[in-house]
Amino acid sequence: MLEKIKATSTFIQKATGFKADAGIILGTGLGGLVNEIEIVQILKYNDIPNFPVSTVDGHKSQLIFGKLGGKNIIAMQGRFHFYEGYDMKEVTFPVRVMKDLGINTLFVSNASGGLNPGFNVGDLMMITDHINMFGHNPLMGPNINEMGTRFPDMSMAYDLHLRNLARKIAIINHIDLKEGVYVGVPGPTFETPAEYKMFRILGGDAIGMSTVPEVIVARHMGMSVFGISIITDSGVPGEIVEISHEEVQEVAMKAEPKMSLIIRELVASL
Repeated sequence: MLEKIKATSTFIQKATGFKADAGIILGTGLGGLVNEIEIVQILKYNDIPNFPVSTVDGHKSQLIFGKLGGKNIIAMQGRFHFYEGYDMKEVTFPVRVMKDLGINTLFVSNASGGLNPGFNVGDLMMITDHINMFGHNPLMGPNINEMGTRFPDMSMAYDLHLRNLARKIAIINHIDLKEGVYVGVPGPTFETPAEYKMFRILGGDAIGMSTVPEVIVARHMGMSVFGISIITDSGVPGEIVEISHEEVQEVAMKAEPKMSLIIRELVASL
């Protein structure tokens, strides 16, 4: 694994000569942030050694190199999911590569279902913590000692300084930024009403099929993480309706400009 990480990061460095201050992972329907990036170069995933390719509609499968908020960033326009058949090490491989390229701050975004009755479809939720319900952990197996400890602490998975800054940015820009716990599940089915109820009882405020593995690996390597969800559908009793992936994408795209503003300002503050 370490050899693959080094080979991939070396290829990217030679192909771009780019040094970045932050990495960004864009979730379903959230590719609009790319429009705000001063793009220097694009690499397709299938041109990068050892990189998987996203198979999900709405994920473009390319790395974007450029400037956002005056800082150099690398953005993943399309992520990988456990439900696509990739194993956890493949899902989180790009995060390992970002760290090897010198990135110490990671921004992750996703589209998620709302569990908190105080949330509405289209709301933004800053992730304060998460619950891993994948039934798997990306750190299982031999530990890469060069990248992190065998037993990493997860008591502060989402950076407190970045969260405090995000609150201020939201207030200044009149954005109603919710906060809560994200539940990560394998998918690909949307939850049943009974499952939504269970995850709410467990302490979840939003639920989705990504993010948690990437955050675990980022924290394993000592990266600072900021996570944000767009609530694209409701799992609150009495509000649950049949939902499709296309509808999730549509809601995410409408709310995306507010998310982009927050991430842009946070990147500028680095």
